[in-house]
Amino acid sequence: MLTLSLVTILALAVLLGGGVWIAFALLGTGWIALSTFTSFEPGPILASDFWGASYGWELTALPMFVWMGEVLFRSGLADNMFRALSPWLNRLPGRLLHSNIIGSGLFAAVCGSSAATCATVGKMTLPELERRGYDTNLAIGTLASASTLGLLIPPSIMMIVYGVVTEQSISRLFIAGIGPGLLLLGLFMTYLIGWSLLVGERQGRAGKREPSTTLREKLAGSIQLIPLLILIGGILGSIYGGFASPTEAASAGVVLSMLIARANGHFNKAIFLDSLFAALRTSCMIAFIIAGASFLSSAMGFTQLPMQLANAIAGMGLSPTALLVILTLFLLVLGCFLDGISLILLVTSIIMPLIETAGFDLIWFGIYLVIVVEMSQITPPVGFNLFVIQGMTGKDIVTITRATVPFFLLMLLAIALMRLFPEIALYLPQAMN
Repeated sequence: MLTLSLVTILALAVLLGGGVWIAFALLGTGWIALSTFTSFEPGPILASDFWGASYGWELTALPMFVWMGEVLFRSGLADNMFRALSPWLNRLPGRLLHSNIIGSGLFAAVCGSSAATCATVGKMTLPELERRGYDTNLAIGTLASASTLGLLIPPSIMMIVYGVVTEQSISRLFIAGIGPGLLLLGLFMTYLIGWSLLVGERQGRAGKREPSTTLREKLAGSIQLIPLLILIGGILGSIYGGFASPTEAASAGVVLSMLIARANGHFNKAIFLDSLFAALRTSCMIAFIIAGASFLSSAMGFTQLPMQLANAIAGMGLSPTALLVILTLFLLVLGCFLDGISLILLVTSIIMPLIETAGFDLIWFGIYLVIVVEMSQITPPVGFNLFVIQGMTGKDIVTITRATVPFFLLMLLAIALMRLFPEIALYLPQAMN
C-alpha cells in the first residue's frame, strides 16, 4: 500500500507540477496506477468511465447555471444592488462595508461562481468604499471572503459536481447549503460590527455617516432588488417545492437572467454570444475534469487503495472528530495547489470509503467539503479570489492574504459549529421528506 500511495502521489505531483492540464493529470495518474499495480487493461476502463461520466442527466444543470452566472455577470445587477442596499446599512456599525457581505451573498445566490461574484461586486463596491474613507484592508477582506459564498449558497456548481460524483441528491445539497451560508454571513457581519465598535469608529476607518433617507426613499430604491429576489425565489422555490428538477430550474434561470439583463439595458447579441461561449468553455473544462476524476476513482477502486487506506486509518482508532481535524488540515494544504473542482473530485475519488466508514452523512460532508474549498479560494498560491482582487486593486498578494485571515478563521469556526450542530446543514434536507 505504501509503494502504491507514493507512486500515485508522485505521479500526480509531477504531472500537475509540469503544467499538464488537470484532466490529463488525473487520467495519467489513473493509467499509471492501473498498468503498474493491476493486471487490468486501462483502455476499456477509460472508455467506459468517460462515457459514464458524460451523459448523466444531472450533469446538464451544470452548463445552465454557469451560463446564467455569465449573463448576470454582464447584466449590471451589482450596480443596482449596491444602490439599493446602501440606504439600509447607514445606521449599522460598519455601514457600507456590509454591502460587500450582503451583496456577495445575494449575487452568489444567482451566480454560483466565486470568482464572478468577487469581480462583479468588487468592481462596484471597492472604489466607492475607498472614496468614502473606509478601511481598505477590511474592504478587501470582506469582499474576498464573502464572495466565496458563491460556492455554498445555491445554486452551486461545486455542489452539482459533488452530487454527480457521489450520487447524492443535488436538490438536497442545494437546500443544505442555505443554513451554513446564512451562518457564514452572520459570522462575517458580527465580526464587522465588533471591529467597527472597538476599532473602526475610534480610528476613523469605518467611513462617515451618509445623509439620512426617508423610509419611502429606501423602499423606492429597494425596488431594484425585486428582479434578483424573483430569480432567487423562482429557482429555489421550484426545486424545494418539487415543481422542477435542478436542471429545469437552471434552464428557467437562464431565461430569467436574460430578461433581467435586457431590462437593465445590458443585453444584446454581443453579450449573448460572449456569455454563451464563456459558459461553454467553463462547462467543457469541468466536464473533462469530471471524466478524468471518474477514471482515477475507478483506478483507485481496482487497486483497492481507498479501502486499504480506510482500514488503516480505522485501525488507528481515531474518533470521527479527530479524523475531521486531520482531514481539514490535509485538504487546506492540498487546496493551496488545486482549484476547487479538482480538489472535490480528487477527494471523492480517494477518501469516500473512509468517510462512509467513519459514519459521516454524505450531504453534511458535501457542505463541509465546499466550505473547505471556499477557504482555499483565499489561500495562496492558488487562491483565485486573491488574484481577482489583485487585478482590481494592484495590491500585492501578501497584503490581500493578510486582510482575509480573520474571515479564514471564521470559516474554521463555522466548520466547528457544523460539527457540534449538524442540523445547521441537515435540517432543511430532512424537512424535504
